[in-house]
Amino acid sequence: MSQFKALEIALNYRFKQDDLITEALTHKSYKKPYNNERLEFLGDAVLDLIVGEYLFNKFPKENEGLLSKIRASLVNEKGFTKLALDINLGDSIFISSAEENNDGRNKPSLLSNAFEAIMGAIYLESGLEVTAKIAINLIESSYEVIDLNSLSKDFKTTLQELTQADFGETPTYKMVRAFGPDHKKEFEISIELQNRVVASAIGRSKKEAQQRAAEIALRKLRGEP
Repeated sequence: MSQFKALEIALNYRFKQDDLITEALTHKSYKKPYNNERLEFLGDAVLDLIVGEYLFNKFPKENEGLLSKIRASLVNEKGFTKLALDINLGDSIFISSAEENNDGRNKPSLLSNAFEAIMGAIYLESGLEVTAKIAINLIESSYEVIDLNSLSKDFKTTLQELTQADFGETPTYKMVRAFGPDHKKEFEISIELQNRVVASAIGRSKKEAQQRAAEIALRKLRGEP
């Protein structure tokens, strides 16, 4: 049985070259003579083309500007992380013990890069048509609606609208801490509502942390997992 069986089932695809998929799943921290950065580079370009063609056909009357915005909402770290989480990609990656202890299997940048790399590997093995079928199936199963309004949702605005309607007040965002070196600083933001903390999140900017915290708060208030 293939060591990548769970991932193959999630993708509905059988890997042909164990060496290639192993490389695609190997983070540079794993200290092997190879890592997934080259395949990530290729996969990024392949996915850009696949999603571009998909949107071109899906929205035949929309202009280039709107298509570009929708593609940008799908082809990015957040979008690829979402797809990676949906197929439990973190369970299959090879990372160092340090990354393991730092929750590397759930780190957005690492998951996004690994997703791009496996798409690059599938492209090399089986070509564009097969890769496109897999990628589009994942996208369509991960997003209920694919349009600019739903993909570019501003969680802060949505949370404010919800809390004003349900509680008659707006949430308060507070800086919990800033940490890390200057060139790689991260921020933790909490959200308070009715004098209690309802969510907190970390981001590479204050704005990103606020959006992530707002998304978590929305899910909690809506009773979503």
